[in-house]
Amino acid sequence: MSELSPRQRALKEEFTRARGYWSPTWDQVLALDPEFFEAYMNFSSVPWRHGVLEPKVREFIYVAIDASTTHLHASGTRVHMRNALRYGATRQEIMEVLQLISVLGIHSVTHGVPILVEELTEAGRGEELPKPGQGGEREARLKAEFTAARGYWSELWDNVLALSPDFFEAYLRFSSVPWQHGMLEPKVKEFIYIAIDAATTHLYAPGTRIHIRNALNHGATQQEIMEVLELVSVLGIHSTTHGVPILLEELKAAGKG
Repeated sequence: MSELSPRQRALKEEFTRARGYWSPTWDQVLALDPEFFEAYMNFSSVPWRHGVLEPKVREFIYVAIDASTTHLHASGTRVHMRNALRYGATRQEIMEVLQLISVLGIHSVTHGVPILVEELTEAGRGEELPKPGQGGEREARLKAEFTAARGYWSELWDNVLALSPDFFEAYLRFSSVPWQHGMLEPKVKEFIYIAIDAATTHLYAPGTRIHIRNALNHGATQQEIMEVLELVSVLGIHSTTHGVPILLEELKAAGKG
């Protein structure tokens, strides 16, 4: 790549001031299309210039969406873990972010179980289904334990618990670890859930709604939740940061670099 022009150097300095870091990937994007880079810089910098969340919490949001099982963007995970540490995050806090996002696979169950129930009913086999509320003392205990540990209950869990109490109990223990032993305040935990559910790689509306409601119940403001959504909205830029290095390699291989 040729040396950056004065305008490109100025944009690099402005991005670094606004976002608090620089990555070599941005050199390539900036060199190829300064106007696009400037537009992205202005877009992604809004919550950093006008937002209300702590810088390390912003970085937790980026870590969550990059490390989420629906994305697994290793280079971004590394950049934002490094940034979070620079902003004062602890090992335990970052580990807790990873624990929180590790529950995302449960949406295979909360998405699939209602369909299973509907299809069994449609096939005239509804009598096979255990009914929520008929599981006796164990069902009542597990529901109470989940509500105490996680701070909420949703009807999404009713049929899961009725169909497979053993599985539900195992998930309860798994998902409750960061709530029983964690470092982050409850509303920040809910911000992490909002981020991974609302991310464009997932777009899980039921979970987004539940965790926005939970965050509000834990004292979050509308400005804080809006900022979480603004931070998550930048995920699309990974099409560029993933594609540009490949483009440059292929241009070079074709003798057009």
